[in-house]
Amino acid sequence: MDRPDRVIAFIENLQITSGKLAGQPFLLRDWQKEIIRDIYGPVDADGKRAVRQAVISMGRKNGKSTLAAALVLVHLIGPESEQRGQVYSCAADRAQAALIFQEAAAMVMIDPELSQIVNIIESTKRLVHMGSGSVYAALSRESRSKHGFSASFIVFDELAQMPDRKLYDTLMTSTGARSEPLALIISTQSSDPNHLMSELVDYGKQINDGTLSDPTFAAFQFEVPDESDPWDEKNWYLANPALGDFRDLNEMRNYAEQAKRMPSREASFRSLYLNQRVDADERFLNATDWLACKAEIDPDSLRGHPCWGGLDLGSTRDLTALVLVFPDQGQYLSLSWFWVPADNLQERADRDRVPYPVWRDDGLLTATPGRAIDRRYIAKQLAEIESMFDVRGIAYDRWRMEDLTCILNDEGIDLPLIPWGQGYRDMGPAVDALEAAILDQKLAHDGNPILTWNASNAVVTQDPTGARKLAKDRSRDRIDGLVALAMALGLHGRQGDQSSCIYDDRDLLVI
Repeated sequence: MDRPDRVIAFIENLQITSGKLAGQPFLLRDWQKEIIRDIYGPVDADGKRAVRQAVISMGRKNGKSTLAAALVLVHLIGPESEQRGQVYSCAADRAQAALIFQEAAAMVMIDPELSQIVNIIESTKRLVHMGSGSVYAALSRESRSKHGFSASFIVFDELAQMPDRKLYDTLMTSTGARSEPLALIISTQSSDPNHLMSELVDYGKQINDGTLSDPTFAAFQFEVPDESDPWDEKNWYLANPALGDFRDLNEMRNYAEQAKRMPSREASFRSLYLNQRVDADERFLNATDWLACKAEIDPDSLRGHPCWGGLDLGSTRDLTALVLVFPDQGQYLSLSWFWVPADNLQERADRDRVPYPVWRDDGLLTATPGRAIDRRYIAKQLAEIESMFDVRGIAYDRWRMEDLTCILNDEGIDLPLIPWGQGYRDMGPAVDALEAAILDQKLAHDGNPILTWNASNAVVTQDPTGARKLAKDRSRDRIDGLVALAMALGLHGRQGDQSSCIYDDRDLLVI
């Protein structure tokens, strides 16, 4: 066998460890074999592998990370291994960096032969080949030390998410002592034309169209052209070579249908699914979908009913929001409260271009005394609200909560407060729950103009996995109420089924 065939044969002796093909041999598709042959086949004048850097860019869920994990093992213990080799995968954060390690470790554990010769060190995300002394390690941008390396093989996972090129430059310059180093970049595109990923993609396109010649660089760009119809299924295959195979077509169809209706979904669909260079930070909600959820809600009819809340405590001069959601026969009824400092209210209205004084006069907004938000005033109102309803939990952002918590303790007010992170881990499911409730019209809000204003301002950002969060720093204006609503829905989704019991509403029957 020639060099590419040896790589292919090694990979096909591995097993898939997750997904619908778990437990089956890793049978490479023709397009994957073509990538391997184009990387490992060409040789230079000295008979060494010519390609030293390869970029693979395609839509998500096409097996990029699984292929990268297999290639990690190819270079650690397979036909491309070398004595005391140094193999690395790296990403923008620790969670993303761990993905390839977890996949490679799982491939080792499921193989009786490999598990005898490879030591898995979970605590440091390392694999050690005891025979050759070669080491693989998963690194993140947050890793303390990245110098002193002598890399033989590097995988940059989702390079488009890297905020700068420091880690890339550090590792790329660490390969000088190796005779045939290789760097593999796997990522969807970056929306920033000045990002390193965009620079590499554009360079690869120039090589592929013959404008430039560089035998050390290989580029594999799977994308739907910007001028193509994004809703035409036949175009989807251009960015998703595994579509209809191990990349689920129905899931993509469902997402496309939602993307037609939701601005944020269209942006993420074009970015993550079609691999287009678009900004995924778009408006979160369509006004038509939001207004379709408006309903008449009588707060008095909800007294004593179980509910879950979200509290977004603003800074001393900003808006504070509380939203409660009441599960009701497959629907969520929502009530909202807002607070802002009373002094200079008109100045705030002029700054934010909204009628704060009118909202105050209409009873939609509580203006607390003073120039700064009166948290003791809010604490007492929270106690009044909690006494009206059966509040099972209130999710809150830890930031700025210390003062309010002290006031609650001083006043003897016991609220079921639950900390809620504002990162992708906690807000991702919350944003999904909010979007689903709006799209399916399972959310009923009373048309509060402040909450509607917040909803119209909202922008989401997303991580490489597609998890999203509401981004205050990128939204057009205040979104406090929508953040509170998302947290409330997320909290119910997390603990709702565990927080209620059929005997809450009926007597215990003894037989």
